[in-house]
This record gives sequence, structure tokens and C-alpha cells, in this order.
Amino acid sequence: MSLVIRNLQRVIPIRRVPLRKKIEIARSILGVQKFDLAIICVDNKNIQHLNRIYREKNVPTDVLSFPFHEVTATHGLCHLLGFTHSTEADWQKMHQKEKLVLDELNRRTGTRLQPLSRGLFQ
Repeated sequence: MSLVIRNLQRVIPIRRVPLRKKIEIARSILGVQKFDLAIICVDNKNIQHLNRIYREKNVPTDVLSFPFHEVTATHGLCHLLGFTHSTEADWQKMHQKEKLVLDELNRRTGTRLQPLSRGLFQ
């Protein structure tokens, strides 16, 4: 299991070690053998921004979860096809290709995946 915890807010203190232990207990209770998880704690302004982008709801929410395997796999496939994001123009081309692929995947599967976005967590 890979677990990444990133705290980008200052309102609530996050104690990483106890949180990791509790997530491991929850994993065990749920019977999940392997998984990768990233937890990013943000303030209301940022969660509202993400909620607006990914769910088209312009309000803060408590949790957003993303099935990123499809998104990161699409990103990786674009790299294998020669796309890069070393310049703004290159990033625009790659982002456009990822969006095209994910839009079609969404159409076929009923999901609402979006390409990787720059600057959301900086």
C-alpha cells in the first residue's frame, strides 16, 4: 500500500502517524489487500474550487475522491506517444489530447474524469 498525506491547510492540525495507523486499520476492516491512496487536506476555498471543476457544484464539500488510475494511465500513454508538457504550448497540446481521450472514456463508461491539472495544489 502506498499512502501519501499532504496538508495544505492550517485550520485543523493533521497528525500523520496516527492518521496512517487508522487508515491501515480501516483497510484491514474493509478487507482491502492492496491500494494506493493520496490524501490532500485543503481549506474551504480550495475544496470549493475543486468541487466546481470536477462536480460542477460551486460549494465547499467535506471529501472529494478520484479514481486516478484512468487519469494517470491516460497521461502516461500520451507521454509514450510523444506528448510532453515542458512548455506552455506542449502542455496545451497534451492537455487537449488527454481531454479528448477522457471525454470519450466518460461517454462510454458514465464517469466524469478530467485530465491532470496544473497548479491546483501549489
